Amino acid sequence: MKIVIRKILKFERLAEKISYTSVGAVFLSLEGLGKAFEMTKEAIENIFKGIISTKDAITQMVEVGWKSLPIILLTSFFMGMILSLQVGLATSNMFNEPVYVGTITGFAMAIELGPVLTAILITGRVGSAITAEIGTMKVTEQLDALYTLGTDPVKYLAVPRFLSCFFMLPILTVISNIVGIYGGMILSTNTWAISSNAFWAEALGFMTICTFLHGFIKSFFFALIIVIVACHKGFNTKGGAEGVGKATTSSVMTSIVFILIADYFLTALLVTLGIK
Repeated sequence: MKIVIRKILKFERLAEKISYTSVGAVFLSLEGLGKAFEMTKEAIENIFKGIISTKDAITQMVEVGWKSLPIILLTSFFMGMILSLQVGLATSNMFNEPVYVGTITGFAMAIELGPVLTAILITGRVGSAITAEIGTMKVTEQLDALYTLGTDPVKYLAVPRFLSCFFMLPILTVISNIVGIYGGMILSTNTWAISSNAFWAEALGFMTICTFLHGFIKSFFFALIIVIVACHKGFNTKGGAEGVGKATTSSVMTSIVFILIADYFLTALLVTLGIK
């Protein structure tokens, strides 16, 4: 009997512990969302009030845009080549010759791969750097020093990064689309013996301005996701150097997951609105 009672009490304590853990996790998630919302609200208010450091904003735009350009060009070019190769192989098996290579490559790059690939690359390169930089300042109490000196860390650190990501990511997305389609054209010309004129006629013949707007509009939302998550994780870093590493990893993974989730809902919304 005593053994049964002990097992029942042990089970009850375990259930209570699990319940508390679940409630705590939900509470921490809601608290994190609240903090992220407040930070975003404060940053946007500063932007609309014109409380912007032009020098810092330009510095961050160079960091996000110009310094990210080589990796965007390289990956987009080869992604376009991979697309053309795979489409050519698939259509050759179905129709005994490569057809619609330019059309499918153009649509895939402009609607999905261009904006999503660019956003993920910027998450890995820029989002992680933002989190690591702000997180290091947090654990070394530099943010507290800014408060003591009467400087708002959100205005000083978050606002320039908000502006740089919001304006640079769409530009990088457009470049990624162009370079990706060009890479597809290079492969099609050399592998599938499709002339460049025929490739561009296929690529542009079926696409409208809405096709390019589809991916371009999504890139603005992806930019907000990247900078909000990166800044939020940085401002809430704890635990010294180890905490900075964990915050950076969490920032990258969270941003990528949110980007893919947002991509689905934005695609559904834009298609409903006729932007496809």
